[in-house]
Amino acid sequence: MLRNIFYWRQYMRETSFNMKTIASLLFAVSSFAAIAQADEQDVKQVITTSYIRGIHNGGPIEDIRKGFHTSFNMLQLIDNEVKPLPIKEWITNIEANRTKNSNAVNPKVEGKFITVSVAGSSASVALELYREGKKIFTDHLLLYKFNEGWRIVSKTFYRQP
Repeated sequence: MLRNIFYWRQYMRETSFNMKTIASLLFAVSSFAAIAQADEQDVKQVITTSYIRGIHNGGPIEDIRKGFHTSFNMLQLIDNEVKPLPIKEWITNIEANRTKNSNAVNPKVEGKFITVSVAGSSASVALELYREGKKIFTDHLLLYKFNEGWRIVSKTFYRQP
């Protein structure tokens, strides 16, 4: 009988330890998942505000600047060569186009997130852009999470024919 009590106590200690360990692991995993989900939403918000609304739908230039890191480059494939376009130059081109075509009304561009992958302070996004229901671009955006938040640091794209 004493032997059974001893085994019972030992079993309870081991089971209790295992249950606490399992509970702790479940809590850690759920916390990590919540943080990853929040980061994914933050990445989508930066792209929506700065890139889709800011660049493609005539949003404020300040919104563009907030979402793009100053070292950003759009990498363009031109004549079998990669040509970088820095964000400063891109913004200058946007401002010139807006001034030149100040009365133009362009149909709204809508974005569809295909993939959003976040790994720590790095993220990559595949995004399709549509105008009047027709796909116009497939973009691949890279982001880093800085002290100020997520910023777009690079872009490659495919313009639909």
